[in-house]
Amino acid sequence: MLSNANMAPVINLNKPRYDQSTYIGRAKHFMLLTNPLNCLASDKELDEAKEIVNNFKKSGRMPPGYDEEKLWRTKYLYDSAFHPDTGEKMMTIGRMSAQAPMNTLITGGMITFYKSTAATIFWQWINQTFNAVVNYTNRSGDAPMPTSQLVASYCGACGGALGTALYLNSKVKNMSPVFARLVPFAAVCGANFINIPMMRSGELINGTPIFTSDGQRVGNSKVAARTGISLVVISRVIMAMPGMTLCPIVTNAAVRRGWFCHRPMMVIPFQLFLVGLCVTFATPLCCALFSQTASISVDSLEPELKELAKKKFSRYKEFYYNKGL
Repeated sequence: MLSNANMAPVINLNKPRYDQSTYIGRAKHFMLLTNPLNCLASDKELDEAKEIVNNFKKSGRMPPGYDEEKLWRTKYLYDSAFHPDTGEKMMTIGRMSAQAPMNTLITGGMITFYKSTAATIFWQWINQTFNAVVNYTNRSGDAPMPTSQLVASYCGACGGALGTALYLNSKVKNMSPVFARLVPFAAVCGANFINIPMMRSGELINGTPIFTSDGQRVGNSKVAARTGISLVVISRVIMAMPGMTLCPIVTNAAVRRGWFCHRPMMVIPFQLFLVGLCVTFATPLCCALFSQTASISVDSLEPELKELAKKKFSRYKEFYYNKGL
C-alpha cells in the first residue's frame, strides 16, 4: 500500500529481488545480472541507472515514469556494471554479463585449435588474460592491489595455465582424439586453482571486509577470503565443464559420423553454437551455486578478529561478506 501518491511500494534495493537462500532465487538473480544484453548499455545509460538507484535508496520515491518492474530492471543494469564494494564502474569485458559472449569465442578457439603448440599457447594466454581481468574485476573488498603484485599474479596465472596445457598435450598425443579435445578443459581447471587465488592475492594477504547484518563494518578476515575464493574456484570449474567437455565430445562424435566430410570448416560454427548455448546458461546457473553474500560465524574468524567481534559486536553470531564472482 502507498503512503501517498509519490511513495513507492516497499522495495528494498539493498538486497536482490529474489530470495538468495534458495538456489532458484539465486538462479533468477544471476540470470538478470549476467544477461549479455547488459554489456550493450552505454556509459550514459549506466550513469543514469546509478543515479536512479541511489536516489531511490535515499528517498524511497518512485522516479517519474517508472513502475516496480522498470525500477528492478534499472537496478540489475546498475548491479551488472558497478562493483558492489567499491562502487566503481567495472571495465566491460570484466563484467559477468560479458562472460557468455567472451567465453563463447575463447572456449571455441581453445577446443577448435588445440593440435599445435603455437595455437595452444595463444588461446591459453588469451583465456588466462581474460580470466585475470574477470577475477580482478570481480574481486571482493575495496582495497587496491599494488601494480607490482598485480603483474606478478598475472604472470603466475598465465604461466601455470600454459605449463598445464603444454604438459597435458604432450601426454595425449597417442591417445584417442577425444582426450586431446579435453586437454583445454583440464588446463582451465588447473589454471583456475592458480589464476583466481593469484589475482585475488590481496584478499588472502589482507583479508576481505566483513559486515554485520545491518551493514556495520567489523574488519577484514583472511578466513572469509580463503573460503570465498575457494567457492569461486569451484563454481568457475563447474561453469567451464559443459562448454569444454560436452561440446568436444559431441563434436568428436559428429566428426566420426562424417558430418563435416564435405565442409570441414563447418566444424567451427558448429562448436561455437554449442559453446555459446552452454556458456549462456552455465554462467548464471553456476554463479548461483553459492550466494554472493556469504556468511561466516564468529567462531570461524581468526583469533584477533573474533576477540574484536565479541567485544564490539557481541550480539551478532555471524557476519557477512561479498565472496566475489
